[in-house]
Order: sequence, then structure tokens, then C-alpha cells
Amino acid sequence: MPEPLKKPVSAFTKKPKALEVTAGSLAEFVAEVGKADAKVKWQKDGKDIQASDKHRITSEGVQHKLVVNNVTKDDEVGYAVISGTSKVKFELKIKEEDGKGSPEVPAAPTPAAPAAPAAPATPAAPAAPAAPAEQKENVAASSPVWSQGEGPTEEGEKLDNSKQSTLFTEQPHSGTVTVGGDITFVAKVETKDLLRKPNAKWFKGKWMDLASKAGKHLQLKESFDRLSRTHTFEMQIIKAKENYAGNYRCEVTWKDKFDSCSFDLEVIEAPEVQQIDIRAAFKRRAAPVSGTDGQEDAGELDFSGLLKHREVKDENTEPDVDVWELLKGAQPHEYEKIAFEHGITDLRGLLRRLKKIKREEKKSAAFAKVLEPGYQVERGDKIRFVVDLADPTVDLKWYRNGQEIRPGPKYIFEHKGTLRMLTIKNCTKADDAAYQVSAGDEKSTTELFVKEPPILITRELEDTDGLVGERVELECEVSEENAHLKWYKNGVELGVSSKYRFRTEGTKHWLIIPEAAKTDTGSYSVKTAGGQSTAALKVEMTPLKILQGLTDQVAKVGQQAVLQCEMSLANLPGKWYKNGQVIYPTDHVKISHRGRIHKLVVEKAALDDDGAYTFVPEGYTVNLGAKLRMIDPPKLYLESLTKSPEIVVVAGSKLRLDIPVSGEPMPRIIWMKGDKAILESGNRVRAESFPDHTSMVIDVAEKDDSGVYKIVVQNEAGEDSAILKIKVVDVPDPPPAPIVTEVGGDWCSMMWNPPDYDGNSPILGYIIERKKKQSSRWMRLNFDLCKEMTFEPKNMIEGIPYEVQVIAVNAIGMSRPSDPSKAFVPLAPTSEPTLLASDGVTDTSVSLKWRPPERIGAAGLDGYLIEYCLEGKDEWIVANPELTDKTKYTINGLPTGEKIHVRVKAVNAAGESPPISIAQSILVKEVVEPPKIRLPRQLRQTYIRKVGESLNLMIPFQGKPRPKVNWTKDGGPLDLSTISIRNTETDTVIFVRKTERYHSGNYELTVQVEKLEDKATIVIQIVEKPGAPFTVQIVEVWDTNVELAWTPPKDNGNAAITGYTIQKADKKTMDWYTVVDHYHRTNCFIPDLIVGNEYYFRVFAENMCGLSDEATKTKNCALIQKQGLSLKSPEYNDFDFNETPKFTHPLINTIAVSGYNATLNCSVRGFPKPIITWMKNRMVIENNPRYRMFANQGVCTLEIRKPSPYDGGLYTCKAINPLGEDEVECKMEVKVAQ
Repeated sequence: MPEPLKKPVSAFTKKPKALEVTAGSLAEFVAEVGKADAKVKWQKDGKDIQASDKHRITSEGVQHKLVVNNVTKDDEVGYAVISGTSKVKFELKIKEEDGKGSPEVPAAPTPAAPAAPAAPATPAAPAAPAAPAEQKENVAASSPVWSQGEGPTEEGEKLDNSKQSTLFTEQPHSGTVTVGGDITFVAKVETKDLLRKPNAKWFKGKWMDLASKAGKHLQLKESFDRLSRTHTFEMQIIKAKENYAGNYRCEVTWKDKFDSCSFDLEVIEAPEVQQIDIRAAFKRRAAPVSGTDGQEDAGELDFSGLLKHREVKDENTEPDVDVWELLKGAQPHEYEKIAFEHGITDLRGLLRRLKKIKREEKKSAAFAKVLEPGYQVERGDKIRFVVDLADPTVDLKWYRNGQEIRPGPKYIFEHKGTLRMLTIKNCTKADDAAYQVSAGDEKSTTELFVKEPPILITRELEDTDGLVGERVELECEVSEENAHLKWYKNGVELGVSSKYRFRTEGTKHWLIIPEAAKTDTGSYSVKTAGGQSTAALKVEMTPLKILQGLTDQVAKVGQQAVLQCEMSLANLPGKWYKNGQVIYPTDHVKISHRGRIHKLVVEKAALDDDGAYTFVPEGYTVNLGAKLRMIDPPKLYLESLTKSPEIVVVAGSKLRLDIPVSGEPMPRIIWMKGDKAILESGNRVRAESFPDHTSMVIDVAEKDDSGVYKIVVQNEAGEDSAILKIKVVDVPDPPPAPIVTEVGGDWCSMMWNPPDYDGNSPILGYIIERKKKQSSRWMRLNFDLCKEMTFEPKNMIEGIPYEVQVIAVNAIGMSRPSDPSKAFVPLAPTSEPTLLASDGVTDTSVSLKWRPPERIGAAGLDGYLIEYCLEGKDEWIVANPELTDKTKYTINGLPTGEKIHVRVKAVNAAGESPPISIAQSILVKEVVEPPKIRLPRQLRQTYIRKVGESLNLMIPFQGKPRPKVNWTKDGGPLDLSTISIRNTETDTVIFVRKTERYHSGNYELTVQVEKLEDKATIVIQIVEKPGAPFTVQIVEVWDTNVELAWTPPKDNGNAAITGYTIQKADKKTMDWYTVVDHYHRTNCFIPDLIVGNEYYFRVFAENMCGLSDEATKTKNCALIQKQGLSLKSPEYNDFDFNETPKFTHPLINTIAVSGYNATLNCSVRGFPKPIITWMKNRMVIENNPRYRMFANQGVCTLEIRKPSPYDGGLYTCKAINPLGEDEVECKMEVKVAQ
């Protein structure tokens, strides 16, 4: 199956594995994820597991554990662990306690596996052949079956390598159906997180979509459960045929999500099952014979051969016990036990053949008759294999377990016509094997089963008594030599080891225990294929006497301590214990055993050797005990303290001095400060004593706790003392409130004094904080400590009140904040005004204008201050005693003829802004400015308005002194009764409330200053809809065509006629229909008229205002005659398209930038199509990769890739065809980018 999606990356770096545990014990599953913060949840049988006494869930970093306590059979279900989109499934197997199961098969394949062997026992059941397929899948998933020689099946590999399902909650599973039977595959998708129904498709093979095959034998169904919000998709196969077998696939898609699952369908023929003695069929062990050692096929069985219809030798007796029923009702771990009890010794072959059920073989081209799938023979009898060849001349060979068979006394080859026979005489267990005959390239295979008589126990086991250490033998006798049997102790099979030995002589068998132990007591049994025998073994201990016991010892540290005892038995092993723990010999502790004396020697005894010692003889309940007591003088260990001569502690914190103390017995400890002892009952300062150390605790350190402390330790072995010095340090006091010395627009300057108390530690620096006055949140301003006692906070919001405070820092920590400073508001003057200019000059005044400052700030703008200074003087005179809020001002009272300098300042609460001034001085004298009319662009061409609309035109002009304005129309004065004129110093306005046709004309505007003047002419055109055409006539009528002609209207509406609209009407209905609109000529042909009808025609005139309100209609109607038609084709002369080349758009001089592509464009016309040639400096450009030439629809382009200054020059484009040539040229300059 193709992989439609990439395999998603698992979130698990370590996945939990399936476990098999004993009932009543605990099971622990471990999973590891890639991220420590990943969420993990555990599921049991599809439901989330909550932490409880039964289920314990722990998580440490990336490792997650699930522990199931006291497991029972109810816990034998499927488990899963989920992290993100990754889900890992695993199983928990529960086995019975020791003695209830066989240790050879540690785990069952699956709970469904027992149903597999039961298939042959129920031939009437139509679904019986499906059981081997189910066993095939289960065996593949179980590791115990692999341990018996099987590898994982193909289905198992698919299961292990399949990607994690993202949409399926239940996937379709592989199945088996008999020919003619029905089978249904089900897939389920949960849609709690999906907004719409997912799409499901069923495929066979890789690409065959089964939706198109639905019908009699295939049905596809869908259903939806609203409660669980689950979509169920079913594929039902009805009356299956053999060709339905194969690989199928179900795909589910929803938007960008995709999931796929493949499964197999196996169709088998309904078997005719005979009652076969399965015990005889599988009663075989693959005993190697000559020429077959190490062959992999030596134990192969074809279980499907037992299901095929074949001739079976008549049996006189039926099996007493239905083994299939026993296997069906048993647990998987009991298979081997049942098989052994009923003589089935090849369990591995049985399980393997369940997976290899053969389909009906195709008809052979080489064989007319092939071998039967299986044959059965009694031991000592002979068997004959017969095949019938379709071609007698073909070369035939026989094989046994893959080895060619040669003729001899045991193997006899016979030929009878096309029949070929192989006879095997005196069949033994070695002949129980797989046989094969090959004819050319074709082969036929069969199995031979050699039936053996059951092995009986002729001499039973006998109960036996023995002593510890003696040799014990259990003996039995069976009916045949070299028989296979098994020994058991308390129901558990025994294997060959140093503890147990097995001996066989003919029909006698022994179980030997070389050195019996007390644990060997129990029930022993021997089992064969025909019976079993049981006996009891009892092992007792030899009586023991204590000749010398252990005595208590007292030793000093560093001395040797010896413990010794003597037993009545020599060479009796035993164990030494100290405080209940086993003692093993080391360099420090030496254990010796010579004869009856046991000795324990402790070299250089230490305090930890103190304890209760015990000697326990092996196999006896006697305990010998003694105590070893150690004594050591007291000693103080000050290495754990700092090497500094004094111990520094921060005031307010807790001080705990732990000083290790040694000494045995425990010494008496005394703490002192000066002459005053520190008691253990103290509150804030107290002493504490422990077995291995002593402590002095100061809960809240204060300044008075500084000083010299003494510690004394005493016991019966001696005394030790030590001197300690403690120093208490603290954080400094808060500094005084800071002072703000200067304030700017977003900054200020501040200073402060150091604190009065530095906490006995030098001041390292200061932390400065600020806050808005109305806020309670302080913000730190410096990340590095400020070493100075001045600071300049910045980045404050202008106009907002602020407060600042200071914190002192020493090695201990930070002081409390100082008192906040007085509130201050950052303010700044505005920026200077902008665009200061002279707005007019008279003989005694100067008018100024300017724009407001670009930045005003939070202080706002109170007004402007205007100052002037006479040229040659330094004194600035204030022109306006009071601030003005306007952006223009006229300075009056100036002396005529003087030159002055002017400047303007903006003023607010923070002060005056920088001034703005005019660079040149201003002469106080009125200047004549020539008049100039600035005619708007839309009035420079004919200005058109419709009749009835208003006319409002404003024409600006300039000139000083104030110009005189005069309007005329067509050389005469204006009619002021319908036209209004308004004039100002800088513009004039002409206004007509409702225009009429007579308002059209040439309007002339004259602006005059003294003897200077300027004129402008405005053409105004008032338009309206045109009148109807003057006359409309029918010029000619022929066939179904009519030719019309008309004359233009007398009134064109004061605008050019842009077209005509022609309409027709049937004389019967007089319904008008437009035939042609926007027609420009005054004659027209109307085609495709209906024969036999009479038509009237009318024409509308059209200008820029629209169609005329009325139309002119023809006086007569046009009758379309029904007479025959004749068409005379007009003659046309062919148009001559030949034309010499001519450039319609020339090349243009170009300036290009070095390093950037440049293009030259021109267009040319001509026929035949001219050939284009490009030249540089009159040299043809060809085969140069720096140039690309294009020609499309007459447009010629030359592209120059990344030109350099050397690419500049004269470029020419030349077009040539047979009729002539033409060329254009241009200059290109390449500049280097700066």
C-alpha cells in the first residue's frame, strides 16, 4: 500500500513494553518522552486511568511510570499511553502462580489463540477455517512462539511498523472466509473534534476503488451514533469467491487529516474434515538422520494437509479423548502440557502449520495426479507414494527434507506407464518428514506421519528418605528403550543442571541428586506419552551441638576485635550477621572456618563496627549471638566551618552552626559566650545536641550577638574544646530624601547625601527609582549601581508630575527606600515657529506670517512674541506688548526707507522658544508687484456646462497694490442681471445661478495694477439635447433590406452630433425596437427584415447630453415583398498591404545607471515583416550575451544587462524589407551610482 502521508515523529523516546507477571504481584510500565513538560495520560481498555491504590502514576522529568498493584485476571487487558498525537499500545499478561503452569511456555500468544486448534474438531461450522488465520495473526504477535523457532510473520511486521492512527478509533482487521460465505469489515471514526462527516473509501490492492464495484457481492454502509458521535463504515462481502482474496485498504480523510489502514482477506475452500488422530499426526520429534542434520525443513508440517479431503487409513479405534476440545478450552500456556500428555510431541510443528493453510492447488501441467497433502503409517510398516505424470519423458526426482533420495534397500523406485512410485520399507521415527517430487520445474509436496505406540511406565517411582549432603536417586522403568520422558518436582519440569542429573540404561531411567538439600524435599513425578508415576522425597538435617558459643567484647577504636565459636560438625557452612545484615569478608572484616571452629576478626575496629553479631549454621535454626562495644574519646571537627577568622551573619537572618562531634559514649557538650553558658532551653539563642554533631542556633541575629563563643565536649575518655568568633552585619539605613536641582522636557537632575549608618559594610552604590505622583508603582532607572551621589533621570513624559527616591546598597543587601523627593513636572519650551515670511510692506508697516511650531509639548502654546531690530543696531524692540495667538502680524509705525530685521518666538509656561527670523533685512517701502492671473487648468480649455446647471468659477491672481478687475463677454460688458461678479485682493469669482444657451461665449478677464495689466480668456459653452433629424426617407427596399437616409437636425444643442439611434416598428403592432445605436453616418442599411411585413422607421439624434427628446419618423412604410430573390455579388479589389518599413515611435536619448539593466524601445511598421538590426556606434550587435533583442507586434526592444560606462554611445535600430529600409538612433549615457 502506498504511503499517503509521512510517518509522524513519535513523542516517546522510550516506549513501554508488554509484561507477563504472576497473579498477585505488581506490574510496572515505564515510558520516556522527549520534553519534560509534555503531558502524558495512561489508558486501560480504552478508558483513562486515575491515580488510586490500585494504579499508581508517577512522573520524574521525562520519565513516566504506571504501577498496577496486586494484579488479577481482570487486569489482563490492553493498555495505552498517550502524549500529544502519539499513542503506544501494550499488553499485560497474567500467569498463574508457580506449580500451576508449565515453565517451558512463559506466555501465551493471545487470549484468542486457543480457538485456533479447535477448528478441525468442528467440521460442521462454516467459519471453522477462519480459526487458523486468527491463530496466524496471534502467533505472529507473541514472542514465546518465536522462542520455539518461529520468526515474526508478515502481519506482525505490519503491526509493528504501522504508523500511529490519527482518525480511526477502530480499524478493520484481517479475516478469513470460506467460499460462498459472508464477511463484514468495520471501521469507526470518532468525530467529537470534527465539524463535518469524514470521507471514507475502500480499496482493493493499490488503486481499485470499490465504490464502483458495489452490487450483489459487495455492499458499503455508513451509520452515525449521535450519543458517542461515532461514524461507522462497513464493507460487507456476500458469497465470497476465491478471487476476492487479497489486500484491502480503508482510507479516511477530513480536510488536511488523513488516516489509512490495510488488512487482508483470505478465501479458502470449505474443507471436508476427516476424524484424524491428531495425537498420531503430531507425535514426532525431529530426530536427525543421515543426510538431514541441520536442515531447516526437517520439522516442517503442512497443517492444511489435515484439512484437505484425502483418503485416510481405516482406524480400528477412535481417539479416546478429543484433543481439539482440550486445546480449545485450555489456556495458551497449557498447550505443551496437553500435547505431551496425549503424545503430541511436535507442538512447534502444530503451531507453525496453523499459519500455513494452503489454498487449493492449481492444476499442474507436469502432473496428472499429484501427491496427497499428508500420509500416515504405523511404525515398522511400509508406505508407497504415487504420482501420475502428464509427460512420461520428464526427469523425475524424489526428495526427503530437501535432500535427494537415492534408491536402495529402504527406498524402492517403480515405474508403471505414466505412474511413478516411491516405496519406503520398515518406517521408523526418522522417516517422519516432508517429502517432495519434482518433474521438470514443477514440484509436489506431502508430509509423512509415522504413528508410534504409547510408552507405558512398567515400574513406578518409590518414596525415598535422605539426609542433607547425601546422594539421592529416584528410579523408574518404561516399556520401550530410548523413550522420551520428563521429570517434575512439585509440578515444575526439571532440566539438566549441576543440581539434577539424568541417567538412562535401556528401559530404566534415574533422577540423581548428588548432594541433597533441605529444599529438595517435595513430590517428584515422571511423565511419558502413556502415563506417569509420582513419589515423595524427604530430606532431613543431621543433629547439631554447640561446643563453644560467642561472648560479648569491648574494644577501643583502632584495636582488633575477635568473635569465635565451635560446632560439633566439621565443614558445616554458616553465615555471620551484624544487626541482622549478612557480613561478607573484606580487608577490614575477615571470616575464617577451620574444621569445627568459625572465627570473625575485625581489623582496626571503628565506631561503626559496634553492634550485635550473630552466627547462623546453614540449614539449622540455631543462632549464636554476642555484642561488640566500641569506646572513643570526644573530638570536635571544625573543617566544615569557613577558613575566615570570624563567622559573618546578616542581621535578621537565622544562624545555625553545625559542628560534627565524635566520641563513644556520646560526650557532654557545653556552649558559652564569655562566662555565660548557652542553654538548650533558650528561645532566640539556644544550643542543640545530636548523636553525631552539636549545633548553636540564633533564630534572628542582632548586633549584640557579635562576640567570641566557646564549645567544650567531654566524656569518660577525654575532653576537647574550640573558640569561634561571630560578626553580625546589616543593610544600611535609607539615605535622606533626594533634591531635584533642574528640570527639562523629559529629564531632570537630582542629588542626595549618603545614609547615616552603612550596616558595618561599605556602600557599593545606589539604586534610583521614580514614579508618577498619582501612581504607587516605582520603576528602577539604573541596572548598574550608581557610584556617585548625582543622577539624571531621562525619558519622562512631559507634563506629568514625578517623584524620585534612592536606595543604598552594600554587600548585605539594599536599604529601605529614602523619602520621595518633592514632586516636579518635566516641561520644555516649544520649538521655533516655522515658515516665517513677509506678507506685505508699506511705507510705514511690514506684515508678517508664519506657521505654528512643529513641537508644542505638554505646556501648550500661550502665544507669539514679535520683535524687530533696525539694521546696524543690536537692540531688539518688542512689536506686540501682549502675546498674539494668530500666525500673522503687522508691525506699524516704522520709519520709511529704513531696513529692519524681524524674528518671532513662541511662548508657553516653560519659557520662550528659540526665535525664527528672516535672513535678509526688509526695506520699509511699498513695492509694486506686477499683476498675474493664475488661471486654473480646467479653464484653459473650453468649459462646458449643461443648461440649467449653476456656474461658479474662481480665478486667483496676484499683484500689489490691489489690482483692478474687469470682465467682458465677446468684447462687450456683462449682463449683471444674470451674472454675478465678486472680487477680492487675491481672486475674482463669476457666478450664474441657472445657465442658459446665451451664456455661452468668450469671457475676458483683465487685472490691472497702475499701468501694468494681465489678461485671460475663458471659453464657456452651455449645451443641451439636440433636436430631431430634419427629414427621414426610405431610399430603397430590396429583398429583406431597407436603405434609409436623413438630414441632421437644425438644432444641435450647441454641441456636436455624436451619433444617431435608428428604430423600427411593424405596422401591425407599432412596437418600436432599436436596430442601430451610436451610428455616425446619415444613411443606413437595415437587414434581416421579415418577408411580408411592413415597417416604419424613426431616427433620434445624439450629442454629449444624450438622445433628442423627439424622433423623426418616415412618412411611408417599407413593404418586404415575397417575390424571388436574386443576389449580385459585388466585385472587390484586393488591398495592397505592401509597405516600406517606417518607424512609428523613435528611440529616445537615455541616461542609465551603472549596474542596473537598461532598455531601448521603438516601434516600426512594414510589410513584408522587416528584419531588425541593432548597432552600437554603427557596429552591428550580434552574439553578445550582454545584449538581448526582442521584437513583438512591431515593438522592438534592446535590453542591456548591467551596463558600465563603456556601454555608452550611439545606438541605432535598422529595419529592412524588400521594399526599402528605415532607421532610428539615440544616445545613451551610463552614470556611476553615487
